[in-house]
Amino acid sequence: MPLHRIAPLLVVAALLTAQESQVVKHVKTQPGLVAFWDFREEPGAPRRSLAKTPLALQEMNGPIAHVAEGPFGHALQLKAGQWLRIPRADIGPLNIHGKQAQVSVVAWLKRERKDAWQGIVGVWDESRGKRQYCLFVNGGKRTDARTMTREPCKDLFQGHVSDVGGATTGEEFCITYATSGTAVPFDGWQFLALTYDAKEVRLYRNGRFDASEGSNPFPHPHGLFDGGAEGAEFTVGCVSVKGKPGNFFAGLLGGMAVFDRALTAAEITALATATGIVTP
Repeated sequence: MPLHRIAPLLVVAALLTAQESQVVKHVKTQPGLVAFWDFREEPGAPRRSLAKTPLALQEMNGPIAHVAEGPFGHALQLKAGQWLRIPRADIGPLNIHGKQAQVSVVAWLKRERKDAWQGIVGVWDESRGKRQYCLFVNGGKRTDARTMTREPCKDLFQGHVSDVGGATTGEEFCITYATSGTAVPFDGWQFLALTYDAKEVRLYRNGRFDASEGSNPFPHPHGLFDGGAEGAEFTVGCVSVKGKPGNFFAGLLGGMAVFDRALTAAEITALATATGIVTP
């Protein structure tokens, strides 16, 4: 290709790289960040966090395809049955627990499957009663915080927390979670966020609080379960169910971040805006 044609392409590439690095920098400079992945690595390579502790996600049932799109310019193409994990012994600052524990989990994604209860990211082992926190999409039912009754919540997303690890006291399942007020569409990138301030769970979609009467916010003034050395792994794209990985997510994951504090509504909006995913 002639040089006069190559030069403009190089300029465009440089501008895109600079823009991307500014977006990444915005996430990395947020207080309380303990893990952040933009999935820039090629298939087969460990997916390393860009936060202070370079936590490495291991591909399972991979290699997992890499595509050049999304808010950070990279994304995982997860097929049903693929997931990523960090063994319990290595999750380090992701082991957020205690009576006063706070956590925020954010994910940039595109949905592809209609299956119920797709696990996106968290420390959540239902098989052994080692639940701590997790972000799900397309729950089968939602819980009304006023009555603790369960109602259909197709295409909505959920932010789960647990202080007991197992099923909610007196219930068959763990039903301490917030549910969004609006559906997560299949077209276009979505920015989903869960925050927990040791008092209540709050959910945001594309930078806005996604209110749902009786379900978002969801009161939970009990903290997060301490799973100890034998607690849950950190998983992406699934959770442990009935002794094996299940509740698989399939679609694109463009980025994920975990904080050891509850982000404010303004901070959530700023993250969504910085990555170009906002609800008008």
